[in-house]
Amino acid sequence: MAAGSCLLLLLLPWLVTAVHSPPGCKIRITSKGLDLVKQEGLRFVEQELQNITVSDLHGKEGQFHYNISQVKVTDLQLAFSDLHFQPQQHLVFNINNASISLRFRRQLLYWFFYDIGSINASADGVHIHTMLQLAKDKAGRLKISNITCDASIARMHAGFSGTLRKVYEFLSTFIVTGMRFLLSQQICPSLEHASLVLLNSVLDTVPVRNYVDEHIGIDYSLLRDPSVSVDTLDLDFKGMFFPRARDNQELENHAVEPVIKETERMVYVAFSEYFFDSAMHAYFQAGVLAMELQGEKVPKDLEVLLRATFFGTIFMLSPSVDAPLRLVLQVSAPPRCVIKPSGTSVSVSAFLNISLVPTGRPAVQLSSMAMETKLSARVFLQGKALRVQLDLRRFRIYSKQSALESLALFSLQAPLKTLLQLTIMPIINERTKKGVQIPLPEGMDFTKEVVTNHAGFLTVGADLHFSKGLREVIEKYRPVPTAPPYPSSRPAEPSADPHQL
Repeated sequence: MAAGSCLLLLLLPWLVTAVHSPPGCKIRITSKGLDLVKQEGLRFVEQELQNITVSDLHGKEGQFHYNISQVKVTDLQLAFSDLHFQPQQHLVFNINNASISLRFRRQLLYWFFYDIGSINASADGVHIHTMLQLAKDKAGRLKISNITCDASIARMHAGFSGTLRKVYEFLSTFIVTGMRFLLSQQICPSLEHASLVLLNSVLDTVPVRNYVDEHIGIDYSLLRDPSVSVDTLDLDFKGMFFPRARDNQELENHAVEPVIKETERMVYVAFSEYFFDSAMHAYFQAGVLAMELQGEKVPKDLEVLLRATFFGTIFMLSPSVDAPLRLVLQVSAPPRCVIKPSGTSVSVSAFLNISLVPTGRPAVQLSSMAMETKLSARVFLQGKALRVQLDLRRFRIYSKQSALESLALFSLQAPLKTLLQLTIMPIINERTKKGVQIPLPEGMDFTKEVVTNHAGFLTVGADLHFSKGLREVIEKYRPVPTAPPYPSSRPAEPSADPHQL
């Protein structure tokens, strides 16, 4: 028993770490962002309620036979609505004191009098209360996992006209009561379909695990269910890059967990050092952090200086003195990112091999030198793409063979730094120019972005705007309906023959 308790105590720190893996990327949506979502969501709800399908209503009261069909919503007034967070995983959407205008077709038979036409009706005091539960699905994507809905109609009235108006008014109670019941029964199923099917199709557009370029990809899967407070919704993403050739490779996260305290902007996105380290580690594993310059690709001034520096060695290799030079620059370990309040930097260790490549003969290595560089990184957001602009800040070379050779290489410090600035850095920045997409649904973009550095992570505060409406995105990704295997029968049109009522 004691041994089991000791084992549990030893495993407890590991279990806590396993349960709460730190995110590489974190997104916070605030109440201000939710207000913008509410505006777009309200338009979407209006469109859904306008498409409500109400079953036909028919019945008999004494000698009065009635058939109500082709019910259509003609107008909606959703003046009082509210969307707010509710801990721990919910969004609550309320509509109060709304009104719904209807128009439907009537067929009435009273004794020998038969009447057909349209009726305008209005449902007032409509109250709708919905609660959306948010959760992480098996793929690590945010989804609406459940919805609870309650709808009621306080009152409903219909406007009758024609020769049988007095009869209609007498019997309108039966018709209005039936229509009120049928309408209220259709509101929640319509909103449930809109949430669990249509809105989830929009959330399906959030990138979870996709390729960044031909070398690496990124994993944006959620680590856990969202955390909802009264004012915020926080999402913890894995935020790990991986080489495409080893897409199951995992890189353990030892970085500081991002902490977002601000709530002034609509949305905040935080990135830890792990986010950037995993990108550089993935590129390193993919074998693309290397470059070779040979012959005419070597800058002329640098070639002259190199030949002068290694003149004695080159002279001893006669008659290959005029052989082309080859420079091989390769990163020796995955670069590391350091984020401080003062700025972001990247440390890179590499080696540079300088060789002669005589025609038809094996290459002759002149020197192998180690390089240590520090790059300053400017991180910025453009649209939904996170981009990085790198600039060479510090540079040092030394020989791996001897201190004497390191002293001889001192004259190469400035020209090699110029080589990196003019030749290598533009290539690197061209690769980072495309950036990587932030996990937001299609149709939603950032504006007015501000980057703030902290100890171990950085945050991007921004506002949101909809470049596409929810309906536009839904229609774009709506599955194409397949033809049924057998012809389906359409509902029969209401008959004008009173004997078939």
